[in-house]
Amino acid sequence: MEREIIITSDGSTTIHLPSWNEQYHSKHGAIQEAYHVFLQTGFFKIELEKIDILEIGFGTGLNAFITFIEAKKHNKKVTYVGAEAYPVSAGELQKLNYVSELKATEEQAVFDDMHRVSWDESHQISNGFQLLKRQQFFQEINDIAAFDLIYFDAFGAQNQPELWTEEIFEIMFKAIRKNGILVTYSAKGSVRRALQAVGFVVERLPGPPGKREMLRATKL
Repeated sequence: MEREIIITSDGSTTIHLPSWNEQYHSKHGAIQEAYHVFLQTGFFKIELEKIDILEIGFGTGLNAFITFIEAKKHNKKVTYVGAEAYPVSAGELQKLNYVSELKATEEQAVFDDMHRVSWDESHQISNGFQLLKRQQFFQEINDIAAFDLIYFDAFGAQNQPELWTEEIFEIMFKAIRKNGILVTYSAKGSVRRALQAVGFVVERLPGPPGKREMLRATKL
């Protein structure tokens, strides 16, 4: 499948898949979307000193990197699990500009380490940030009450509808702890209903630039 690096509206890069007309992040602003969907409505809402996070779609590592930056600022400890079936290539990673756009050049080594470290092994990226990248299909996830927060960042339902089903969200419901939350950029009615069907309480929230709404789901 053809892939290309494009510049999004906030100046940050993402990977574009022309045949799907799909991007790894919003074309209206990759960094803006990541902060709005996953940090502002997710990470900052977890009132714990140590947070266990599962990301569905590790991709470019942007969500993990900004989580590292904000965890360090707010003195939070994070254990981060990123699930990804098809890792991004080294050549593509070299063309991403997240470190410079975030004005985080002092953390370049951290971003590099996140992609350099081996898959399916846990790595201490810093004193407060532990990373486990798991190369697996999302249907294979079998964690039980292991996470406080899930970043659900799979490709859109128009291209991969099988990733937005009750079956997948049942896996997410089992993986998350009581009072844990799942956040996603999607606001589709079918996604909201699937989340509700497996037991989540779902809120519609204002979306990031270019998107009217997004969803946040809580396991009560």
